Amino acid sequence: MEKNLGIVITGGSKGLGYAMAREFLLSGDRVVICARDKERLDSAIASLKNEIRDAEIYGLQCDISDPIDVERLASFAKDKLDRVDRWINNAGRASSKRDFLWHLETEDIQETCNTNLLGSMLLCAAAVRLMSQQSQSDKPIYHIFNLGFSPFGAKFSQSTVVHKASKRGVAEITNFLAAELKKARITSIGVHELSPGLVLTDLLLADTTPQVRKFFNALAEKPETVAAYLVPKIRKIEGNNKTIRYLSAIAAVIKIIFGIPQIIYGGRFFDVNGNPAIDKR
Repeated sequence: MEKNLGIVITGGSKGLGYAMAREFLLSGDRVVICARDKERLDSAIASLKNEIRDAEIYGLQCDISDPIDVERLASFAKDKLDRVDRWINNAGRASSKRDFLWHLETEDIQETCNTNLLGSMLLCAAAVRLMSQQSQSDKPIYHIFNLGFSPFGAKFSQSTVVHKASKRGVAEITNFLAAELKKARITSIGVHELSPGLVLTDLLLADTTPQVRKFFNALAEKPETVAAYLVPKIRKIEGNNKTIRYLSAIAAVIKIIFGIPQIIYGGRFFDVNGNPAIDKR
């Protein structure tokens, strides 16, 4: 497996983005992460450098819904990494509260759509332009990953219409962009769907009820667990328009069936009342 890959991860200061950055660094790769919050970004970089000796990690404050910021990110990645092999559009936003569409503030709707849908398109465009300037091949050697919602994921998500619709749109971006790359005869670049399943992050837990949280005992996983599964597959990906999925629909059903005791009585992450479980180790 190729080593010393150049990696870009948006939303890399916490949650799954941070966990993936850590896994890539442990594999000997060079990583650029970005985030809106400068303080949190600096803290994430310091933490990674403290844990991983000689970690080649760089960070840039960036609003992915801003075209100027996205171009700055691409330029920054080219300058720091020289070659970008994997570009992961991980950053996303859910509505500030879980409510009916007609109860949401207009600004909330707009920001969620801008981050998830517009941001993903801007990032994909920037990544393709950047990768097209690198050494070319007759098969994909550079790869872009989008985190959208599958139909199954959207159907069972408890998030708002705005979040589900925009994330389903992200999945379609992947399909349409893969077709455009083929039509344009761009053979060096592949674009793929990355489906991490339910990851225990602030985004997932926001405004959830105790009853819903107990289901996470059966279905959800920590960011570190998911990243450890996804990163090796991202590193060795081939072709175009593939899907790397942590949890399939069938696997989810099986997890629910065997996880019924944890759902009813509490378990790994949340107790019988839906409160965080106490680590007894």
